[in-house]
Amino acid sequence: MKRFLLSLVLVATTATAYATPAIQRWTTDNGVPVYFMPAPEIPMFKLRVVFDAGSARDRKSAGLAMLTSALLGEGTVDLSTDDFHAQVEATGAQIGSGVLRDMAWISLRSLTDPTTAEPALQLLRAMLVSPRFSEDIFDRARKQIQAGLQNEKVAPEALGDKALQRAIYHAHPYGTPTGGTETSIAGLAPADVQAFHARYYTTSNAIVVIVGALSPQQARLVANEIVEGLPVGEPAPALPEVTELSEGSDEHIPLAGQQSHLFYGQVGIKRKDPDYFSLVVGNHVLGGNATSILFNEIREKRGLSYSVSSYFEPMAERGPFLTTLQVDSARLTEARAVLEETLAKFIEVGPTRAQLDAAKRNLIGSFPLRIDNNSKLLEYLTVIAFYRLPLDYLESYPRSVAAVTLAEVKDAFKRRIALGHMARITVGPLAVSK
Repeated sequence: MKRFLLSLVLVATTATAYATPAIQRWTTDNGVPVYFMPAPEIPMFKLRVVFDAGSARDRKSAGLAMLTSALLGEGTVDLSTDDFHAQVEATGAQIGSGVLRDMAWISLRSLTDPTTAEPALQLLRAMLVSPRFSEDIFDRARKQIQAGLQNEKVAPEALGDKALQRAIYHAHPYGTPTGGTETSIAGLAPADVQAFHARYYTTSNAIVVIVGALSPQQARLVANEIVEGLPVGEPAPALPEVTELSEGSDEHIPLAGQQSHLFYGQVGIKRKDPDYFSLVVGNHVLGGNATSILFNEIREKRGLSYSVSSYFEPMAERGPFLTTLQVDSARLTEARAVLEETLAKFIEVGPTRAQLDAAKRNLIGSFPLRIDNNSKLLEYLTVIAFYRLPLDYLESYPRSVAAVTLAEVKDAFKRRIALGHMARITVGPLAVSK
């Protein structure tokens, strides 16, 4: 088997100026798509193996995807947890895993020096192909998740987010809490994790993304090595379409304290939504930055909240559009009224031309800062790869933002966002006036 160590050649580390990095794409010998960005400035590389194995695949076992992801870092069939972490530490590399609603991944950050890169790659592959799903490790990880769920009972952000997702998505897989529930986590067993891993951690369900100081030839060898030994399996089935809310809803979650937290939300957009740029640019005016309309009306003019924001979470299917703020419970009624009035006005009339132009300048001007290191590039590359966005997405992003017109923003918000169809969650004291 060809190894990264045997084929490493020097890569120039002289910094090169570029507007956006070029993305290269190919498939591994066993059919896994690879997305690669050369970044030769620093002698290191970062990679992720991404799977369509997020919490939307939990079905009735909420928290299963997260528990599986957590256990991947707890050793291998041949290495105990302590031995695995000791060997990773000896390489100087960083290995991790993570999970969202759409996806799960394992990751590696390593120097390109073959004496450290090669053993790190072998450890990551062993973690992926033959994880240690023993009962003692399973029990420890489950207890950690259960402790986190206990802490969330007094965390207004967690309570509000879970309630809002339930209210927006109901029985759709996106309504499943990523971290699970006390009941669902208690009902899981090691066999469930093993079955989930066998079903979704396969070459047919995987993508490799790499950023760093590697040549394309080196990146090919790294990608081939990291997914070697994975079963072929089958791609995850398409998620069901999201049904829009036919009416609004209200829920109050009592929680002691002086602050009340407001969460408003509805069905939003997919990653490839035709209204994507119109809505995202328009939202930058509404609540997407520290000079937004919501910020000005709620914080600057009235001092109702330290922070207020609105944002879209585009996903494979239609992710949510969310608005959140925190306010002294004594002023909750006033804050809700101002928030709803501001949202309704924006939906009806949209931004001014001056506001839209300022938003576009800000988005375009700040874009280079959003891709100015390898970690940020890896995040973008993950999104591009997983959602099958165009390879020139980074290059075309500023042009797409610049092309958004005032008429498109107004039309998109009128068609897609409806205050009367929003789920509204309030988390705060029992005496909150609603």
